[in-house]
Amino acid sequence: MRRFRFRNATLVVAASTAAVVGLSMILGSPALSQMASTGATDQRVRPLPPGMKAPLVDFRDIAPNSGLNAVVISGELDQTYVVENTGTGVAVLDYDNDGLPDIFLVQGDRLKPGPAVLTPHLYHNLGGLKFEDVTEKAGIGHTGWGQGACAGDVDNDGHVDLFIGQWGHNVFLKNQGNGTFKDETKQRGFARPESRWSTGCAFIDYDRDGHLDLVVANYIDFNAQETPRPRDKSGCNWKGIPVPCGPRGLKGESMSLYHNDGHGHFTDVTRQAGVETPREYYGFTVLTGDFDNDGWPDFFVTCDSTPSLYFHNKKDGTFEETGMLTALAVNEDGREQAGMGATAADYDGDGFLDIFKTNFSSDTNTLYHNLGDGTFADVTSQAGLAVHTQPVKWGTAFLDFDNDGWKDLFVASGHVYPFIGKYGTGEQFEQPRQLFWNRSDGQFFDMSTTGGPGISAKHSSRGLALADFDNDGSMEIVVVNLFETPSLLKNFGPRGNSLLIRALTASGRDAIGARVTVAAGGRKQIDEVRSGGFHISQGDFRVHFGLGKETQADVTIRWPQGKVDTVPGVAAGQWLVVQEGKGIIARHAFTASVAAGEAATLPKPQAPDLN
Repeated sequence: MRRFRFRNATLVVAASTAAVVGLSMILGSPALSQMASTGATDQRVRPLPPGMKAPLVDFRDIAPNSGLNAVVISGELDQTYVVENTGTGVAVLDYDNDGLPDIFLVQGDRLKPGPAVLTPHLYHNLGGLKFEDVTEKAGIGHTGWGQGACAGDVDNDGHVDLFIGQWGHNVFLKNQGNGTFKDETKQRGFARPESRWSTGCAFIDYDRDGHLDLVVANYIDFNAQETPRPRDKSGCNWKGIPVPCGPRGLKGESMSLYHNDGHGHFTDVTRQAGVETPREYYGFTVLTGDFDNDGWPDFFVTCDSTPSLYFHNKKDGTFEETGMLTALAVNEDGREQAGMGATAADYDGDGFLDIFKTNFSSDTNTLYHNLGDGTFADVTSQAGLAVHTQPVKWGTAFLDFDNDGWKDLFVASGHVYPFIGKYGTGEQFEQPRQLFWNRSDGQFFDMSTTGGPGISAKHSSRGLALADFDNDGSMEIVVVNLFETPSLLKNFGPRGNSLLIRALTASGRDAIGARVTVAAGGRKQIDEVRSGGFHISQGDFRVHFGLGKETQADVTIRWPQGKVDTVPGVAAGQWLVVQEGKGIIARHAFTASVAAGEAATLPKPQAPDLN
């Protein structure tokens, strides 16, 4: 490996092992993982400095009492093909504009005929953390083998629409504004003659013309009939175990960019916009953000077993892929990783968005610190995050779970092979989650064993999303669990004051790409209205800010087309609707937390395992 300095960036040139490993996988070489790993080992969990105390945290899974009872299916438990491993995402959207975020649970499918036709599930939020399955009522049926989802109002009519990335053919569901959706995939320009495997997606107004465009990640050029089966002579092995082949050894893909003509019809502009790459990447999660603070949205794509991709907006309708130049393509050792999920936040308060990425087993996750000059540095070890290397890590989120004004981290895990427990490797299909508290000094403290039963519980999870589902000022986490019902995690621990802000453009749609700044107590926090992210999922468009003991804040919004509005002296304890050019158009006091009533009906927290 060689390193070169170029415009203050470290260019890492490492011989790619993809071709060699790919050939070995096709030939069935043993001891090769399905996805890349670096052989990393856990660092010791760092104790807190003298005098610093972590908050009391008590995350519990309230899904069993909430009505979220649909099971996500991803093929069969014997797992013949890689398409059965990757699982699905989840989308949060307020589809009926009643102020309560709803849940769209993406569904997979079966390779063999099953007892019933599988559909995604739309859950209407009834308030009080109760949900009703309205899938049939909303006109949503079988869509195919779903993977990821993202949301956005593509025609500026005030009703948020849905896009589903699938293995086969993607689906666009138009929100009719009356509680129902209509499949308008073909009418909107998303139909394609060939089958393709798409995963994550994100709506983004990349040319700042006031209309949402769309980025789609593609994973593998996959054909089940041409792929060796695990127990075939030409099949693949992992730690001596016959497993589905892929992604290495299978044909890679490129990403896709669709431009909105202003009327909600889309054209594939991947090539002319500079987004087309060689078809040698395995794309998963699309993460958007103005990472260089120039007012134009960029996007990052996690890639499984190949270098990740970073597309910098050139402000002329085109992008340049600069993953290597920005140091986002690989880790600090110059190695490609098996990237899964991604989330962004200004975790250290320096005014620039940083990126956290999850990776496969036998590897650390990766925290990329934004250096403010267009480049990033892998600070995973320095930040105390080089722990929990054994699990397969998927969905992730920056969230302020104690509302102290500093973004913490949550990670969902789960192995890819349901049968792994039979082979004596010490690994299980179901794995616990991870939780990290932001110490506010650039480091994180591992609270995975002390974060409550919702963190220590074991599942094989994939996508996740954040929302304040009960409008009480704290964020809940909805998590997809394969072959199970989803989890809905709520923190019953104490927390500080907060604000929740919904930003609308002048036309009345959620202002995807808007930069929201909150100033309180002598410091500033930033975040953005974002589509996509987490792991092939979609969160609440409302932006959440913890304020600690502060009782008011000044709110500034830089709108997607560059205009800026400021609202001074906003009281904590409420969620606001702010519209471009009009200021605050609605205020809603936070509801009383359901924590006191619900906590009594839930299982008692397990004693933390500190070993």
